[in-house]
Amino acid sequence: MPYAIGVDLGGTHTKAALVSDDGAMLKTVKGDTPADSGPAAVLARIAELVERVMEALPEGETVGGIGVGAPGPVSRDRATVLRPPNLPGWKDVRLPDALADHLAGSVRQRMAQDAVILAENDANVAALGSAFYGAGEPYPSFVMVTLGTGVGGAIIHENRLFRGASGAAGEIGHMTIDYEGPYARSGVAGALEAYLGHKFLTRHARYQLLTRPTCLHEMTEADLADLDPVTLHRAAMGGDPAALEFFAWAGHKLGVALGAIVNLLDIRTFVIGGGVSAAGDVLLDPVRNAIPRYVMPGMRSGITVLRETRGNAVAVQGAARLVFEHAEDRA
Repeated sequence: MPYAIGVDLGGTHTKAALVSDDGAMLKTVKGDTPADSGPAAVLARIAELVERVMEALPEGETVGGIGVGAPGPVSRDRATVLRPPNLPGWKDVRLPDALADHLAGSVRQRMAQDAVILAENDANVAALGSAFYGAGEPYPSFVMVTLGTGVGGAIIHENRLFRGASGAAGEIGHMTIDYEGPYARSGVAGALEAYLGHKFLTRHARYQLLTRPTCLHEMTEADLADLDPVTLHRAAMGGDPAALEFFAWAGHKLGVALGAIVNLLDIRTFVIGGGVSAAGDVLLDPVRNAIPRYVMPGMRSGITVLRETRGNAVAVQGAARLVFEHAEDRA
């Protein structure tokens, strides 16, 4: 049975797992990401986690390679991590060479002769993981949206990742839904991320709730500076009108963008992941209600919006899937 190692590299934490080609994770580990110490320290941490998960490799087996999901853009050949946010000092890092230099000899001995090290954008690997092992598995084509610190996205078409001309397709967070709206960190006016990124979400909620009667004043001990999506969700589940109104607003914004995607791609299934998606139907029902209002009449049937419930697991599995797909393409 083929094996690969999947790595989910984040600005705060890094996770790694030994994964078989059926998606089973034989061993999973997690460690802090020493982002402020620069690329060498981060690569050393990845190598350490790889060594730990390699302990679960069955005797006599080898690993076909290592896949790494990284924040930010990655070159089309899946070798160079360009300028990832939240990782200071990273610029055009050639991952296969840089990581190989940090791998322990015991790890290299158990790698296949033709083993590869591949990098891909973190939203893309999450979509791959969802397509083969998660909520997206029943759907050959879907768009994944990740709602967290920022808003990420990826396109799966006929069970393959669609990467575009340079490998950067799927940047849904930087689609404009209001050209006169606020600027996202990318500098795009009215981008979806400027509304649904974590910081903007909580800032908008605080502004809306300052003068409203709501249980959130008690839940945050009258300090709305501590407001976060988890607290908002708890209030909404308790029937708080202000919290429900907030999620209706956020869901409508997302629905506008997803409606445009239906018109453009004729893909009608959306898988929503990331921390904010934990709000579940409180957020997703307004999304479902909004999408048809922005879709051509003949394309409104069969629209499906579902939540990826497997969390970070699909990102690690998707990173490993890079290795399995590479082997399949070479065969």
